[in-house]
Amino acid sequence: MNNTHTKFTLTVYTHYYNPVFVFIPCAGAGGWSPLVSDRYQWLEVDLGRRTQITAVATQGRYGSSDWLTAYLLMFSDTGHNWRQHRQEDSLGAFPGNSNADTVVQYKLEQPVIARFLRLIPLDWNPSGRIGLRLEIYGCRYTSSVASFDGSRSSLVYRLSVRASWTVMETISLKFKTLKNSGTLLHAEGLRDHSLTLVLEKGKLLLYHLQGRTALSSALLVSLGSLLDDQHWHHVKLERLSTHLNLTVDKNTQQVQIPAELSHWHIHTKVGSFLNFHGCLENLLYSDINLIDLAKHSSPQVAVVGNVTFSCAEPVSVAVTFTDSHSFLQLPGLTSWSTGLVSVTLQFRTWNKGGLLLTFGLPQQDGTVFLYLSQARLRLQITKAGRSSLDLSAGSGLNDGQWHYVELSFKHDHLSITVDKDEGATAHISISVPLTSDSQLFFGGCPTEESAQKCKNPFNTFQGCIRLLTLDDQTVDLIKVQQRLLGNYSHLQIDMCGIIDRCYPSHCEHGGICTQSWSTFHCNCSNSGYRGATCHSSIYEQSCEAYKHKGNMSGHYYIDVDGSGPIKPQLIYCNMTEDKTWMVIQHNNTELTRVQSSAERNQHFAYFDYSSEEEQLVAVISQSEHCEQELSYHCRKSRLSNTLEGAPFSWWVGGSGPGQIQTSWGGALTGTRQCACSLQDSCLDPSHYCNCDADYDQWTEDTGLLTHKETLPVRSLVLGDIHRPGSEAAYRVGPLRCHGDKNFWNAAFFDKETSYLHFPTFQGELNADISFLFKTTSSSGVFLENLGIRDFIRIELSSSTEVVFSFDVGNGPLDVRVKTNLPLNDSRWHRVRAERNVKEASLRVDNFPAATHEAPTDGLMHLQLNSQLFIGGTASRQKGFLGCIRSLQLNGVTLDLEKRAKITPGVLPGCPGHCSSYGSLCQNEGRCEEKANGFSCDCGRSAYTGAFCHKEVSASFKSTTSITYILKEPFELSRNSSGLPSSIYSDITLRGENISLSFSTNQSPALLLYVSSFYREYLILLINKNGEDSQMAFFLGCLLSIVINVADGRLHTVTVRRLADIVSVQVNTNTREIFLTLSYRFLVEVLFICPPSPSLCCVFLSLDSEPDGLDAEMAELASLGFTGCLSGVHFNSISPLKAALLHPDSPVIVTGPLVQSSCGSSSPANTYAAETTHSLSGQPGSVDPGQPLVNTIRSDSALIGGNAILLSRNKNKSKDYKS
Repeated sequence: MNNTHTKFTLTVYTHYYNPVFVFIPCAGAGGWSPLVSDRYQWLEVDLGRRTQITAVATQGRYGSSDWLTAYLLMFSDTGHNWRQHRQEDSLGAFPGNSNADTVVQYKLEQPVIARFLRLIPLDWNPSGRIGLRLEIYGCRYTSSVASFDGSRSSLVYRLSVRASWTVMETISLKFKTLKNSGTLLHAEGLRDHSLTLVLEKGKLLLYHLQGRTALSSALLVSLGSLLDDQHWHHVKLERLSTHLNLTVDKNTQQVQIPAELSHWHIHTKVGSFLNFHGCLENLLYSDINLIDLAKHSSPQVAVVGNVTFSCAEPVSVAVTFTDSHSFLQLPGLTSWSTGLVSVTLQFRTWNKGGLLLTFGLPQQDGTVFLYLSQARLRLQITKAGRSSLDLSAGSGLNDGQWHYVELSFKHDHLSITVDKDEGATAHISISVPLTSDSQLFFGGCPTEESAQKCKNPFNTFQGCIRLLTLDDQTVDLIKVQQRLLGNYSHLQIDMCGIIDRCYPSHCEHGGICTQSWSTFHCNCSNSGYRGATCHSSIYEQSCEAYKHKGNMSGHYYIDVDGSGPIKPQLIYCNMTEDKTWMVIQHNNTELTRVQSSAERNQHFAYFDYSSEEEQLVAVISQSEHCEQELSYHCRKSRLSNTLEGAPFSWWVGGSGPGQIQTSWGGALTGTRQCACSLQDSCLDPSHYCNCDADYDQWTEDTGLLTHKETLPVRSLVLGDIHRPGSEAAYRVGPLRCHGDKNFWNAAFFDKETSYLHFPTFQGELNADISFLFKTTSSSGVFLENLGIRDFIRIELSSSTEVVFSFDVGNGPLDVRVKTNLPLNDSRWHRVRAERNVKEASLRVDNFPAATHEAPTDGLMHLQLNSQLFIGGTASRQKGFLGCIRSLQLNGVTLDLEKRAKITPGVLPGCPGHCSSYGSLCQNEGRCEEKANGFSCDCGRSAYTGAFCHKEVSASFKSTTSITYILKEPFELSRNSSGLPSSIYSDITLRGENISLSFSTNQSPALLLYVSSFYREYLILLINKNGEDSQMAFFLGCLLSIVINVADGRLHTVTVRRLADIVSVQVNTNTREIFLTLSYRFLVEVLFICPPSPSLCCVFLSLDSEPDGLDAEMAELASLGFTGCLSGVHFNSISPLKAALLHPDSPVIVTGPLVQSSCGSSSPANTYAAETTHSLSGQPGSVDPGQPLVNTIRSDSALIGGNAILLSRNKNKSKDYKS
């Protein structure tokens, strides 16, 4: 072997008594070792006939330091058109040996049927050379083959007229072809219904045809890709009643077919119904081999056209340009001196750009470039470094299909043609002189010294080229491979290594896959999911989760199973102070009247819900409580007959089609009773429902259905409606659920050696893990699952770092997120890790995510086999101390609490949520701990709502006022000696904090008045200032802020006094005054209610003259106030909230007081708002579930309106300084 390029071929003859065993001790007893060790060597084995190969085993060369550490396997039927065998459909390299003696065997996941095997060394012992002993294992393979020439040749199989009907029918075959279109199968059923399996652009499409024309065809399913590669592909059709399974190679899809095709009993036509050109193998209808029948001239199978019973395979040598270093260099032809030049080729690629061909024009100091740009073919000629010509033709040439290209120079006429008749041609008159000394470079340029003859300003071409001709002479690429013609680098010759990375698509949830030669991309727009493979949902899994991110009531998309298959659904979330309700509507929630009719005995009502079936089931399952109101209004219309007899009416509820239910709202399931029977309040004690009394008067049976297994209500049947005088009405309310069992499911680990264990995590291709944790420790393992070599682990490595580690066979990989804040602060922190075939990512709270791309052709499958350990490891080392909550793996929540109840060292649940969520309570609302979560106590706030965020607003007229009595005089006198210190501090005022919001067009107007029992007062008013109005505060002195506030817009006023400093803020304008010592003392006295007969009151919008005011103030008070007040707060007192929501408070209301939404831009009715919240398309949106601080969102113009306040005075002293 004197060549630097070595091909060693060994022919093996076997008798196939049993499994094939091939032992190849090349070059004597030592094994095979080529003279030169490089990647251009290979060992080729000819097995003599097609064989089912099941395994290969390798050893190093005997008694040497020569062995392979990695290699490729190629297979072929003909010795040409090789196909690379890949593990897991991705990794092409096989692990070799670590010494010369150990045998390393690799069992093929699926047996390969081939005659030729080629082993190509990739790496070898750096201290030795390529050395190999090889064993091949396999079995004899037999088959029946037929070849079709594309001229309407076919096989027609007619079933017997008396053929018995079977539950399942199957048709299976293998095919190979170089053409990308043709019909493989046509099966007919009843009434001109038929199925046709068609190859179109290298994909198999199954059509349902009705009639004899293609115009009435419907596509049922599409499978496969790049099936025109002249390799065998397996196809199987299975009919199961009205369903049909189509399998192409390893992928199967199920479709529903019409009843007319439930039996293919007329005739089945197989083969080239249109233009299939290729071979079929082992064509089976059930267990009948149709090719064998045709071969033996059976009358059941008719042979139409030119069909031969062998597979004639044309030889087409392709070359693959694999990377940026790939190029092919060919010399020019002597005939080019005549001025006639023609270059043709076919290419296929996924890349939008890349150089196809370049050559120089030495006589003109120019260069010709034929390249792809934006998936169009372009021709550019440059002279002296400047572009003198630019032509383009074709479009969409990066679709993976073969495209024909012709570049022609004839008598100063240049033209480029794409795809002949189907494509486009561009031409121009120009002289392009070429000679036999010209060098053609395909794909790219060499990097050696010869590169000076080739410059490539474009990307290198990555793809396949075949049928390359120069002046109609086919280039012998095998000679190129043998270094007998031209030059090349980084090419795979005699094979096309294109891979469709979008088939099967790794993009989930409807994400759209696009690809280049080396990678793919998922477009997740409008899918509701995110990530490299559209795996992770952008939505929360419940209304509870939205609430704990600080969201208000409204419509939200809920994804109940996260990354699972259930689609997101739009649900109304009603965030109340104590519960968070998920409200699912149906098509009729109104009270519906039913008139009696002698023509019909029953009335049927069906309810269609806004959510799909699987969504409803999931919502009900994960909720702690669900309910649905069922109301029946009746007049001489009974529900039940007797307890023993058939009921007149019933309803159907539950999952799937549901079950008949005869108990009504408020009663126990299965009792055939109503709510009044449990309350002993039925109209007739002898009956269990009010309506069963059969009175000639309206009554009702109303109650809540709360048994989750019977929800939702799907239909209603009313029977006793046909008698004269019978009348009825019904109402089925929306389905309402609260409590997320998954969101608060937690466990507390109090020992480093404790852990929980679960079944093995199944996340081979996509694994997403999310949870919340809180701890005071600086390290610990959250989760670990091991395999034989693979593993996955998430741990807290330090107080500021979380590490996501895994190995899928490509070597261990760590993804780390470092934070600038400690994570061991006993607050909840969110962790989300995801690993898919494209990348691994890790997110912690809102810190920047860390990602790591997966190797392009690396192993993909995560293979685990141990138990899943939570809070620790199998070695009981580096255990986690603290709480883990809401742990979800691929959208499925692990029940930590259930497992913790039976595990020593682990406690179910984890209290202490206010440290993380307490900041959600606004406007002086207080966070209160609950077993599962928290709530905001708004008792001391002027606001209400789930987070004390809703302003309490009311519309005032000039005659409206509110008086809040702070303390009755006799109570103060009687109880002064025993006053608790907290109460005494409330009435001994050393300072005031007052706020409110208002809108009005009135000026002047009095907003707020506070008085003491000694005729001391504090006033907040709108004063007239020329043509404008101004905000004024009176506390012995007049402090005003000149701003137009009587403009109908909402304004916020805040007044604060601490000792001798008083500040007034209107919107963003602030003023301060400093009180004199005597006045400060006077003010303290005024605000202290001493133990003597006196009265302290707060007035809103006085409509009469209070005692003790001077004439000017009294005149202002008599005008009253017309407009809106909201968020009124005086220290710990909320007089407006008390008047509207707590009528039992010490408050007096005079005149009309109407609660309204005047203090907010959003309507008061939460259903009327119907705001749809979506996180899609929001840049920088935070990770779902993460508790956020100070991020309450509201449609209100103002939340926590800070108010207008008081001026307080005692008539005798008016000294002040400002």
